[in-house]
Amino acid sequence: MGYRNLASCVADLERTGQLRRIDAEVDANLEIGAIQRRVYRAGGPALLFTNVKGCPFPMLGNLFGTLERTRYIFRDTLKTIEALVALKVNPAHALKHPLAALRAPLGAWHLLPRKVSAGPILTHTTSIDQLPQLKSWPDDGGAFITLPQVYSEDPLRPGIRSSNLGMYRVQISGGDYAPNQEIGLHYQIHRGIGVHHAAAIERGEPLKVNIFVGGPPSLTVAAVMPLPEGMPELAFAGLLGGHRLTMVTPEGGLPMPAEADFVITGTIDPHKTLPEGPFGDHLGYYSLAHDFPVVRVERVYHREGAIWPFTSVGRPPQEDTTFGAFIHELTGPLIPTVLPGIRAVHAVDAAGVHPLLLAVGSERYVPYAQEERPQELLTLGNAVLGQGQLSLAKYLFICAGEDNPALDIHDIPAFFRHVLERVDWRRDVHFQTCTTIDTLDYSGSGFNEGSKVVIAACGDKRRELPTEIPGDLSLPEGFTAPRIALPGVLVVQGPECRSQRGREDAAIEAFCRFFGEDDPLNRFPLVVIGDDSEFAGRTLDNWLWTTFTRSNPASDIYGIGAKTVARHWGCRGALVIDARRKPHHAPPLLEDPAVEARVDALGAPGGPLHGII
Repeated sequence: MGYRNLASCVADLERTGQLRRIDAEVDANLEIGAIQRRVYRAGGPALLFTNVKGCPFPMLGNLFGTLERTRYIFRDTLKTIEALVALKVNPAHALKHPLAALRAPLGAWHLLPRKVSAGPILTHTTSIDQLPQLKSWPDDGGAFITLPQVYSEDPLRPGIRSSNLGMYRVQISGGDYAPNQEIGLHYQIHRGIGVHHAAAIERGEPLKVNIFVGGPPSLTVAAVMPLPEGMPELAFAGLLGGHRLTMVTPEGGLPMPAEADFVITGTIDPHKTLPEGPFGDHLGYYSLAHDFPVVRVERVYHREGAIWPFTSVGRPPQEDTTFGAFIHELTGPLIPTVLPGIRAVHAVDAAGVHPLLLAVGSERYVPYAQEERPQELLTLGNAVLGQGQLSLAKYLFICAGEDNPALDIHDIPAFFRHVLERVDWRRDVHFQTCTTIDTLDYSGSGFNEGSKVVIAACGDKRRELPTEIPGDLSLPEGFTAPRIALPGVLVVQGPECRSQRGREDAAIEAFCRFFGEDDPLNRFPLVVIGDDSEFAGRTLDNWLWTTFTRSNPASDIYGIGAKTVARHWGCRGALVIDARRKPHHAPPLLEDPAVEARVDALGAPGGPLHGII
């Protein structure tokens, strides 16, 4: 049941036609990442690169490239996890479906890792410079591990029960790192390792870490799972993998999976940071160089026949999109038990995940009121923004499920139509300023700093949403090319932004002053100002990405007929979002034309990727 190591998974996928070997020489510098992205977009197979230029190890890409393949990999345990989730959601389920409930205790046995005295991981050692030097984007600051599983333990309570396994970015070359001796560890705010690191710093001692690469596929998924506090990721990996993880502990070190492909052991220096990055990241921009912790490398272990799994991230959708979809399938039913009153939550991948969160909740506070208005929804919105990584959301749109019980939160056009038909901009916009946002989001007022907005809507329809541009619409000088992105959503091309970070923009303020409350523009409840309205309005994904990755609510939301009353901001006309690129924003990711030409050649007749791309 389940794969005990990566090699057995690779063999099974190849046997079933879900993996292709690439024996042609490929370069880990830009080329292999570009191949993986292209094959992902094509819905192609997993790829085993057996001839990596200058590297003794094969590389495995696109393992989780489709949701169907991901389900296949974990096919033996999904029913067990469903049974456990059902028991958590409704214990009475066990009485109605006893056979399904029987799977739960059997699966729970796999939660307990098993200690062993030796394992394949201890058979060989190497050095950092012999590992695959993956560089995904032209301006990346060096080579990175893109599927690392970073293991740490609480210095105050050592042991697996108080451990953390997280997928934190690891830079293994470039910058100011001493070759083969130091590597960079980039972990963002609200990550489990931060608690362990803080405890070690307080004690003035290094924090031991092990960085796993490969091993049972369940380990990779476990490292990105938003698990409840107190449940070790290693335990979930055993549950998802269908067997107890075997863990081996070298003398004086931390435990490591006996079946891992690679393990880097080391310590985080409590007194040293170095610039890490730049790195092309999942928002579709470069995260810039910033000081992050440094790991002093002690040893690099690898097993016989070790395989190096990797991915390449960039503007969504990418392979990590599949991670998100799979995790939602596993954990979605638990949302109402964690956040009572919330029926569903959707972190929108096309908008970079954290920038945009949609939620459906309940509005039951005053059921006898003649006019329904958001009340319970505001309480629920605060609860959502106080929950784990959901707290990094920048825009939260929340509506009442009672208004349309059939509303599908994953039907984004339908969700926005529902909200925009009901929202009252005078009362339904609620800001949080000078707060934390995603480390990778450069739209805010500083590093890890920005604002949030909760937009809550409920009740009867207030308006019909236009689907055509009014013939009598006029725009102020410098604003052109209006385009409809969604019903009720108008995108307008504006002048280049030159305003300082965190300051209101004079051009957008003048735009809002140009219109009266009865102006045809106000038939659109939402207006987005962009640099290229044709691009932003061309597809739903373009609009989501442009609007929500390039705006900071507190400084980039404006309104026609705006007014502040008792510290509450609202507007009587259209809400206006300034989604132009700002001078302080990070640059977007662009493919290297020469590399893309090489990838095209691999897909030509006779090439190893012919028929895939």
